[in-house]
Amino acid sequence: MLTKDQAICIRVVDYSETSQVVTFFTRSSGKIGAIAKGSKRPKSSFDGPIEMLSRGRIVFAGSNREKLTTLTEFESSAGTAGPALLRKDLFNLNCCLLAAEILNSLTDEHDPHLKLFDSFGEFIENAENAESKSEMLALLVLFQLALLKEVGLGPILDHCINCKAIFDVRHPASQLYFSSSANGLICKNCESAFQDKFKLSKNAAAVLTNLRLLAETDDNTLAQIEKLLVYHFTELTGRRPKMAKHILVS
Repeated sequence: MLTKDQAICIRVVDYSETSQVVTFFTRSSGKIGAIAKGSKRPKSSFDGPIEMLSRGRIVFAGSNREKLTTLTEFESSAGTAGPALLRKDLFNLNCCLLAAEILNSLTDEHDPHLKLFDSFGEFIENAENAESKSEMLALLVLFQLALLKEVGLGPILDHCINCKAIFDVRHPASQLYFSSSANGLICKNCESAFQDKFKLSKNAAAVLTNLRLLAETDDNTLAQIEKLLVYHFTELTGRRPKMAKHILVS
């Protein structure tokens, strides 16, 4: 049986001199692994090798969830520059590759997330047009938080996960921490009860408790928030995302 779907490539490896194994995040079928036979041949039904982050319509055969499906068609969406445009800005490309890596780590095969698919597609489109590092980091932070929420791991950011106190980041003595094991923010009075904790600057705490501030946040604060998220994803998956080193240079 053939299945048609909209898809974004989130992982690709060479299978042979002429073929590839591709992981797609699809709109209706969820994440799938497929073999694209002959995709690297000069003349193939895929118009050349399939690239990371490329988007379009796919047709695949096979329904055995324990095996790779066979990709029979891949047609890139009209008007999407995708990888070609992103390659003009290496930082933006690396942010998208990090997002794809984390998306792959936190989703299960054949588990559809329609809202998440649309969010990821929108994230890539916005990344193609992001004109500064701060704009790109803000987009990345928002997508990662949306991803966590969609897979049921959204962190608690509006009150202390331990004592339930509401935060007032404007208070001079205010100090917040993030605990991955608790999956949320903890206040100064409760932080001693948690061994795993990430201390936040006042600016980072203000942004995390009010995400509307992201658009006006400086690069250093955004980088700290991204460092926190990388720490959290490392704790969740048991390994540090490979692309993180290209985003967090210090």
